[in-house]
Amino acid sequence: MEIRLGRHSRQIAVVTIDNQRRLNAMTREMLSDLGRIWDELERDRECRCIVLTGAGERAFTVGADVSGDLSAGPEVARMVNHALLKNDAYSKPIVAAINGSVPTARFGLTEVKWSIYPFGGSTIKLIQQIGYVHAMDLLLTARLINAAEAARLGLVNRLVPQGELMRWAIETAEMIAANSPSVVQAVKRQVSATIADHALTREALEQQLGDEVRASPHFAEGISAFREKRKPHYE
Repeated sequence: MEIRLGRHSRQIAVVTIDNQRRLNAMTREMLSDLGRIWDELERDRECRCIVLTGAGERAFTVGADVSGDLSAGPEVARMVNHALLKNDAYSKPIVAAINGSVPTARFGLTEVKWSIYPFGGSTIKLIQQIGYVHAMDLLLTARLINAAEAARLGLVNRLVPQGELMRWAIETAEMIAANSPSVVQAVKRQVSATIADHALTREALEQQLGDEVRASPHFAEGISAFREKRKPHYE
């Protein structure tokens, strides 16, 4: 289980989420490492673009590993938020080479099925990205969608054959890296700051709602059902 930092070239970094046994679920340690790597690459003047991917061919990542500690106090929330760049005006462009961007992949936000509050920012950012009705559909039904529907909704911008995924990602990163780094990073910082500023205005309520969900009897049932690989029963 690790977050690996590699280089395709001097200007292009490759960050890999590797926990293949658990479909690249991210432990607390991995999330902390991811935040540290973002900081390292932000300071690296030679880095002009980052490719983020998941190890193996089965998954990009299923999100947080819920097999371990599920506490989420303010310090943990800050660590998770930074790993996900939820509130950061991050200047380095990131190309996501999602193993799920191939035609056979599925996408979903299944937190409500397991009584987990979606801390990652989807309640705030998803509406901006794909619109209210589509965001609420995915957030409240927990249904999985295929890659074609994800592309239609704007969750991903390109579908590529499995064997061509990393080649496409590297080519895209090279196109970005060939442009003026001063302007590219200024544009990226402005866009990130706009999204982050809005997310920060909702952070206190986000923490409150997450605490309330974890204190509910539904939380224990949802987590037990997930770990026991059964359907949850909510009274």
